[in-house]
Amino acid sequence: MGAGGKPGASSATMVGVRKLIFGLVVLLGVAVLTDFGAAAWSEYRVSRALREGGVLESDPAVTIHGFPFLLQARNGHYENVEIVADGVHTDMLGDITVEANLIGAHAAAGELLDGSIRTVPVDLLYGRVMIDATELGQLYNIPDLQISAPPESKSDGTGGSGGSGPTTAGGVVLTGTVPIGPEPATVSVQADLVLDGDRVHIVASDLYFGREGRADFTVPDALKPVVLGLFTTTIEPQDLPFGVKPTFVEARGSRIVIEGEAHDTVIDLTEVQTAP
Repeated sequence: MGAGGKPGASSATMVGVRKLIFGLVVLLGVAVLTDFGAAAWSEYRVSRALREGGVLESDPAVTIHGFPFLLQARNGHYENVEIVADGVHTDMLGDITVEANLIGAHAAAGELLDGSIRTVPVDLLYGRVMIDATELGQLYNIPDLQISAPPESKSDGTGGSGGSGPTTAGGVVLTGTVPIGPEPATVSVQADLVLDGDRVHIVASDLYFGREGRADFTVPDALKPVVLGLFTTTIEPQDLPFGVKPTFVEARGSRIVIEGEAHDTVIDLTEVQTAP
């Protein structure tokens, strides 16, 4: 009967469809692996170029965001290249973290893949340095210093710097053990972060007893200015990546973050920590 042949034909068709689907999946997998492999190699080459500048002691982490990478490489335009370098040594603060985001980076695929890339036009460049509590504590000579962001709203009205600095960017809560009278005590203070050109002034304005702080000692009124002075300091200019000028400072988690940005600029990958 003619109808008897239909199940076999249908079965053969299903086998063919499955083979086609399997083949497409394999091709897709190979394409994805090729894309990730090319991205990883390019990230490595950029990392090595950054290291060759002589400032970094280890290869920074480089991530080229966006998929597919090969399409970005073909167009010579990359959505976001993220650079993170830990343990960058500074004379004033010891080791800090340096980060940059290259938004809209332009580079030929050949230069990127063979490692010959040096200069990169960038539509928007974000650069930042991140200072941990340990490093800031060395500056203060307060080994157990802790950093925390204050509440979003300041209720005591004492936090402002009165406009004495060009930009009062935000606040921070600092906690540490300092000498008060005959014995050391742990206190918390609220301080303003004031960006003054390339410098950051940390100006302690009042004692702090909120949930972000930890104060187990009542400071006599006569000693209060002395205690606040122990938590007041100036961070001298820090080189932001590729010579970006700082425009913003804030407490972010347990770090002080100094940020800057530049538009339509050209960077030299060998000068990640050298102002142009």
